[in-house]
Amino acid sequence: MAATQFLGTGRRKTSVARVRLVAGNGKITINKRDIEDFFNYETLRVIAKEPLTITETADKYDVIVNVHGGGFTGQAGAIRHGIARALLETDGELRPILKKAGHLTRDSRMVERKKYGLKKARRSPQFSKR
Repeated sequence: MAATQFLGTGRRKTSVARVRLVAGNGKITINKRDIEDFFNYETLRVIAKEPLTITETADKYDVIVNVHGGGFTGQAGAIRHGIARALLETDGELRPILKKAGHLTRDSRMVERKKYGLKKARRSPQFSKR
């Protein structure tokens, strides 16, 4: 285990990602699987790596992620949030870059609860005059 590791917790919808940054060469491991194996879509990989690319630290750190809950889109957003928070621990001068890109803000949008008398959160039963 490396002596210096930086931790960050990211959340999005119902997904929670615990991120560790360790000095390395840019390998990203999610739930003990490579990022290419974990995410089938290139767009999700780009979303997850975004804080590393905008701060130009992609080849400085190995990223080890433990993520659970939600779907793959929410998990990609949670990983992005966690990496941004961990990068902030490594160097405080990265804050303006990450803040401007919006990676430090927790996306608070959640699924609205279903209400009684309705089929979904807002969808009402079909109306019939007779």
